[in-house]
Amino acid sequence: MITQRPKGTQDWYGADMHRRTVIETKARQLCRAYNIKEISTPVFEHTVLFSRGVGETTDVVQKEMYTFLDKGDRSITLKPEGTAGAIRAYLENGLFAESQPTKLFYFTQAFRYEKPQSGRLRQHNQFGVEFIGSKSPLAEVELITLITEFIRRLGLSDAKLHINSIGCRSCRKTYNDALLAYLKKHEDSLCETCRERMQKNPLRVIDCKVPSCREIVKDAPRTIDYLDEECRTHFEELKSLLGELEIPYEIDTGIVRGLDYYTKTVFEFVNADGFTLCGGGRYDGLVHEIDEKQDIPAVGFGMGIERILYFLDREKVALDPEEPPKLYVGILGQAARARAFRLVTQLRDAGIATETDYMDRSVKAQMKYANKLGAKNTVILGEDELARNAAFVKNMETGEQTEVALDRLAGFFLEEQNAAGGRESSGE
Repeated sequence: MITQRPKGTQDWYGADMHRRTVIETKARQLCRAYNIKEISTPVFEHTVLFSRGVGETTDVVQKEMYTFLDKGDRSITLKPEGTAGAIRAYLENGLFAESQPTKLFYFTQAFRYEKPQSGRLRQHNQFGVEFIGSKSPLAEVELITLITEFIRRLGLSDAKLHINSIGCRSCRKTYNDALLAYLKKHEDSLCETCRERMQKNPLRVIDCKVPSCREIVKDAPRTIDYLDEECRTHFEELKSLLGELEIPYEIDTGIVRGLDYYTKTVFEFVNADGFTLCGGGRYDGLVHEIDEKQDIPAVGFGMGIERILYFLDREKVALDPEEPPKLYVGILGQAARARAFRLVTQLRDAGIATETDYMDRSVKAQMKYANKLGAKNTVILGEDELARNAAFVKNMETGEQTEVALDRLAGFFLEEQNAAGGRESSGE
């Protein structure tokens, strides 16, 4: 057991770690274009933050949280999602006192005790954005636009936007009454959990994963038919804005999301097989739920990194490969080692990705290793090269060799790099 990772977790290294880094880099670049600032919050929070914010009747709180007592007998929970912690940080650090809106993004680990499945682990990594302070549907549209562009930059094509409105507290009461009346007719056929939920929070029954319950709720009343004037106007403007931006969407009345803090707009990006890549929506009541002195609207989304990789694999999309070392420095003889390694350090300091020998290999074995690394160039440094302050740089792709003064090595590669960049910018 000591050499086996816990069920539902993953070690990140090699190609998967590189792909994860590429995904995060693309997300950061996009958030920079949208002027969204990064935030990082603790991996654990006080349990009450999630029971009040996420909702006591949700599967997350009832079944999936990793909760424990710390040494001070305080109930602590490893965070199951990123929004509640981000909002807690927004309130605790007084970000609401600054000019609004506040736009935050994060990469965080999240923990849910559930059956591990493709693209969903007990410990997973999440990319999320929270847009706080605006009640306008433009906030939802900004995030949907960002996600749409992010999906395009990843090279994915099978992820369509599904939207719904679940109303606000005022119209939710009318809907809950209608839903409860419907569910009571089928109460004996509902699972035990849903029989409890229908009394406390009927909307949660719509989100049940038990096949028999899913069959029952297919014909249940839908939130979209019970919206008040404000919520209906909000939803109509959202649809109009999406149409103006030519973002295709499908109205999916089955989307209610699995967390209690959502109001009005909820959305998911779903592929043809029904797998969800990303989900989010508006949560105008969460800030008030956490701090009763504040009443600030917000909208956000979460997207699992593992789920992105799953979609990439399903569509056979390859991300940019990892760049190999620009130069491998082979070392010939013990006497050359110290001065050669000093040169390696100087090259690295100049920003040239450089690798060398640490295993006392023969020169032949070093060149074989350099080839395995995919090094673009090699140079061998022995006493002779160091004495005359020059060596031959070999281009591993063409076989061409160029003699370069050792104190000009960094400049040689930087000039080559700048020339390549100039050719790319000119379209050559």
